[in-house]
Amino acid sequence: MNGIIKRGTRQGLQVTWTLSKVIFPITVFVTILQYTPVLDWLVQLVTPLMNSLGLSGEAAIPLVLGNTLNLYAGIAAIISFDFTVKEVFTLAIMLSFSHNLIIESSVATRVGIKWPVIVSVRIVLAIISAWMIQLVWDGGNQLAQYGLISKEMQAPEGWLAIGIEGFQTAFISVLQLGVIVIPLMVVLQFFRELGWMERISKTLAPCTRVLGMEKKASMTLVAGLFIGLAYGTGVMVQAVKEDGVSKKDMYLAFIFLVSCHAVVEDTLIFIPLGIPVWPLLLIRLVTAIILTATIGYIWNRKQLTNRKEVIKHEHTYDSF
Repeated sequence: MNGIIKRGTRQGLQVTWTLSKVIFPITVFVTILQYTPVLDWLVQLVTPLMNSLGLSGEAAIPLVLGNTLNLYAGIAAIISFDFTVKEVFTLAIMLSFSHNLIIESSVATRVGIKWPVIVSVRIVLAIISAWMIQLVWDGGNQLAQYGLISKEMQAPEGWLAIGIEGFQTAFISVLQLGVIVIPLMVVLQFFRELGWMERISKTLAPCTRVLGMEKKASMTLVAGLFIGLAYGTGVMVQAVKEDGVSKKDMYLAFIFLVSCHAVVEDTLIFIPLGIPVWPLLLIRLVTAIILTATIGYIWNRKQLTNRKEVIKHEHTYDSF
């Protein structure tokens, strides 16, 4: 047992180090960035898009902060303005699909996923979801009641304080990463060496099959669903190395997870905004299933067609 714990801990430390080399510098950069004119420029850039989606210009602020920083920054910005219930729900849906783009997309590259694919899928889902809400929902015009959360935010004074905040935020992010990933790697090591991983994969095989993936991708999906993309990538890194998860399945898993990940935290976090969170979760889950299953079906059909073409050519060659 001690050997399993040591091996799992070693893997956890390796994964934490690999991911921290991405997370730490980007967190420092983005934290400092929020105190520069760049964010104001981004807000002005996307304001016309907000108006086309039935949102006020101020809605650009939580979207920019949520996408460049994280959900917490986006929510902090939401409560700084008097939005309607419909606007808050729309912002919540958009931020659920698309948030923390810089870090989560950069981390995805560690398992061979091209970041433009991830960013594009998330932004398109956010825009389409907002557009659909405007089409199907006529209500929600009353002002949102945010509950018992404070609007006060104390900004650091001076570039030294801003820099210190950036490094503190980055250090805490890496520390949180290690606290989650290392025990998780130990647990997964137990699962692998005791044969439980195979049992879990077999149990979840029908679900992954519907999504167009092999059963080996099941643990990747479970990890991402419950602990999110940034932290769940640790499991994905190991899945590629040890479980033999294919590149196709990793892409499909990420497409599913960019639509629906960290389902507990990323759902409950919106409760203080005074909006219904069950529809929020349902929309994310249904979107993830339909999108991934569709892409998986098309991808598998294309692979099957290509395989048949290769066999046909080989047969033609042999006949000569």
